[in-house]
Amino acid sequence: MTVSLIELWERFGYYGMQALIVYFMVQRLGFDDSRANLVWSACAALIYVSPAIGGWVGDKILGTKRTMLLGAGILSLGYALMAVPTENTWFMFSALGVIVVGNGLFKPNAGNLVRKIYEGDDSKIDSAFTIYYMAVNVGSTFSMLLTPWIKDYVNAQYGNEFGWHAAFAVCCVGILVGLGNYALMRKSLVHYGSEPDTRPVNKKNLAIVLGLSALSVVASAIILEYEAVARVFVYAAGVAVLAIFFHLIRTSETSERAGLIAALILTVQTVFFFIFYQQMSTSLALFALRNVDWDFQIFGTHLWTWSPAQFQALNPLWIMVLSPILAWSYSWAGRNDKDFSIAAKFALGFAVVAIGFFIYGFAGQFAVNGKTSSWIMIWGYASYSLGELLVSGLGLAMIARYVPARMGGFMMGAYFVASGISQYLGGVVANFASVPKDLVDPLQTLPVYTSLFNKLGIAAVVCTFIALAVLPLMRRLTETHHSHNNAADDGISESAAASLRDVKAEQ
Repeated sequence: MTVSLIELWERFGYYGMQALIVYFMVQRLGFDDSRANLVWSACAALIYVSPAIGGWVGDKILGTKRTMLLGAGILSLGYALMAVPTENTWFMFSALGVIVVGNGLFKPNAGNLVRKIYEGDDSKIDSAFTIYYMAVNVGSTFSMLLTPWIKDYVNAQYGNEFGWHAAFAVCCVGILVGLGNYALMRKSLVHYGSEPDTRPVNKKNLAIVLGLSALSVVASAIILEYEAVARVFVYAAGVAVLAIFFHLIRTSETSERAGLIAALILTVQTVFFFIFYQQMSTSLALFALRNVDWDFQIFGTHLWTWSPAQFQALNPLWIMVLSPILAWSYSWAGRNDKDFSIAAKFALGFAVVAIGFFIYGFAGQFAVNGKTSSWIMIWGYASYSLGELLVSGLGLAMIARYVPARMGGFMMGAYFVASGISQYLGGVVANFASVPKDLVDPLQTLPVYTSLFNKLGIAAVVCTFIALAVLPLMRRLTETHHSHNNAADDGISESAAASLRDVKAEQ
């Protein structure tokens, strides 16, 4: 519970910032759509890549608990810097760089600490991660609803655009509350952590980590400022991940090869999914700003009004609604020998994502003066979120199932790097709906967005058919993988399951 509470407040800070960041760049700093989309997508890519390093620091250098707390402290500094009322872009990029470093140190070690607390008791681990995952969604829902309201309220009451910085300050307060919770309950975790946690702090190692963290902040700011540098970084990371996969496949034992090829195929599919996922904080966010009626009504009766940024809260809300239903359906299918393979679930996930984007694409049919109904967003996000659970929610399970235990941690890191690359590519795709600054008429911006959403729906249909086409190959690879490993891998299965639980909440 102690770790879940600090995770809740950390996610509160992160998603509160995500809900506003593209709007902040467009409305406060005067960025055009394309620059705002690419800056945030590059930042999201860095945020996904950084835990691959932070987990190693926690395991080998500083200790899991210490690294988690250090990361939380750095995150609070990052949000505090975002709260400084300045329009200097280098200052903002540096603040985002601090958030990247803090996230990289915090995220993998919080999840790892939960696994260490309940290691050896599978039922308690499952229960703990259920609470942990719920904390992620509670924190993100609450912040995505609250920070846009704070921004609007402070702007209306005090002017001078201070509302943006007040909202970012609340993100900082959230992290500090999480650290306060930990301070009050730290005795419950005194016996848990990695091996370095049992020794006094190595001041030399701490200084090295802090020094490299500072350099990482500078590097992140440069990547965010210069689009060409970001592009080179992302594409180089993509080539590196593919090279790693091919090297491991080529040098692996025959018994491991089928599983690694299956993991590569599903990882590529996951990359395509995250391109769709990144639209939530880019093209869909700007669509909600310009072409959605923010009033919720039923039969002409007004219910409530949302800020455009608050529509992003629909994602975690639907995740909380759909997760238990999907978990029950998996259990029922398993008991009745009707469960789908992970590859089939990926195909189904792409299909429902396609439905979601077609819902957005058809929004123009329900628009009045260029503004479509807010209910379009609700049902579009429902389909979108179900697709997320079927693809992203099972991506880590796929790595744990198909990758040998000795490569598990390394391949989890490679998986997150691949996911980060697709975050950037999602921003590139979102720019197909970039709207010029002087185009403010909703009747003119609506077809720009609906055209992109229909094309994304078609792309998701293509991904569905590709996923279906590779099902026979996936079936053969899976059978080969199981035939080589069934006899000897009870211990490996337990290790893989532990690795999955360790990182399941990273999503």
